[in-house]
Amino acid sequence: MPQQRSFGPLDGTENDIPPILLSIDEFECIRLIDLAGMTQEECARQMGVARTTAQAIYAGAREKLADCIVNGKRLHIEGGDYILYGSASACGCGCCHQRRPCEKKNTGGKEHDSGNAV
Repeated sequence: MPQQRSFGPLDGTENDIPPILLSIDEFECIRLIDLAGMTQEECARQMGVARTTAQAIYAGAREKLADCIVNGKRLHIEGGDYILYGSASACGCGCCHQRRPCEKKNTGGKEHDSGNAV
């Protein structure tokens, strides 16, 4: 979860334009691709979605960010369809700190997804 969930112009003006809402999925996709340097395929694997889904989430998120920056709109990060896993015990494999089930659990312990947490 992001530590700061609201962003906007610093000029002190409040306008009647509703804020742009960025879902947690969109935030995570931007974080993984633009900040962590993952490919869309790696991002999709980490988020547990198809690459085409990650690509669509990413495109929508970038459009929202551009609208906020170019047009001086406020941005709120909230909502979406997600599950937070807090520790290795939540994942269930007992050896990682991911926030989603890792591949080791899903394949009976034969593989382990050592990617970054979602």
